[in-house]
Amino acid sequence: MVDAKEAKGKSAKKKTKRCKKSSYYMIENGKLTRTKKICPKCGNGVFMGEHKDRFVCGSCRYTEMKKK
Repeated sequence: MVDAKEAKGKSAKKKTKRCKKSSYYMIENGKLTRTKKICPKCGNGVFMGEHKDRFVCGSCRYTEMKKK
């Protein structure tokens, strides 16, 4: 028997490396500091992705351009 995916010509999904949440925070002198920018629309807990020319929220798609 031929698998349904093979019959349709679809390829298997690629596994991607996930970012660890621990990289979003740093503890210095007993205080928690966030290393990523927080979305102003969504509030605390929703971080914005950093690209070379902009910041983008993954939840609401809010975008801020970086200043040169």
